[in-house]
Amino acid sequence: MPAVTTKFNDQDELDLETFKVNIKAQLDAGVHGIILGGTLGEASTLSEAEKRTLVRETVAFVKGKVPVVINIAEQSTKTAIDMAHKAEEDGASGLMMLPPMRYKADSRETVLYFKKVAQSTSLPIMIYNNPVDYGIEVTLEMFEELLKECPNIQAVKESTRDISNINRIRNKFGDRLAILCGVDTLALESMLIGADGWVAGLVCAFPAETVAIYELARKGKIKEAIAIYRWFLPLLELDISTKLVQNIKLAEVATKIGTENVREPRLPLAGEERQRVLGIINSALKSRPVLPDYKNL
Repeated sequence: MPAVTTKFNDQDELDLETFKVNIKAQLDAGVHGIILGGTLGEASTLSEAEKRTLVRETVAFVKGKVPVVINIAEQSTKTAIDMAHKAEEDGASGLMMLPPMRYKADSRETVLYFKKVAQSTSLPIMIYNNPVDYGIEVTLEMFEELLKECPNIQAVKESTRDISNINRIRNKFGDRLAILCGVDTLALESMLIGADGWVAGLVCAFPAETVAIYELARKGKIKEAIAIYRWFLPLLELDISTKLVQNIKLAEVATKIGTENVREPRLPLAGEERQRVLGIINSALKSRPVLPDYKNL
């Protein structure tokens, strides 16, 4: 499931035309869902109206082929509940949820935040567990309390970067929670030890290669999956960076399914940093693998 980038034009408005070019590339590659307004989607810079536009436009464009999920990353419980209601009104199929933003809530506060939002909507929810970037870990004990009262909390985007956490979650909850890896550089390893899927970043620029790895792993064709994954690794490492948005948007330009436009205070890459990232992208393009017919394994 790609956590897609948000496209902007030169006037810093939503660029829906380019956005749909990218979404089409994702659908053509065979992704299983679209996630809007995540970290890569520059969620913190989007207005409520822009988020709603993205949901409505994406729902209309995909025409039910895959679920459309919107990320909720809000500072207050009240606003998060309001955004959940609006996502449901706008046709979203599900929610991805971060803990409260800015304020570092304790475990009691975080659990109540998730509970109140989950109990306010019928939409299924994926908890985005990323303590590295967002400062709050959703522990097994917190999940246990949530799952008792919130049947619509159905998945976790596992981004703790501790791959053994996948087995901890599986040992404690069985199949109650779907587990999706949220760290590109741990994706294949995570799937091989039991993760159900991958919320991906570099998929924004390389959708076919990403879906191929997933499908090959799912069908037990591990050697073939590893070969593509090893080629992909230098690109995937662009995802674990404070400049992941700029990195991935530059890669989207190289594959002709995006632009470099970011919303300030972010700025496009420049100087030596830009040349380094371009070197990684161009090197990968020169050795881009021929993919098997991964849709018909």
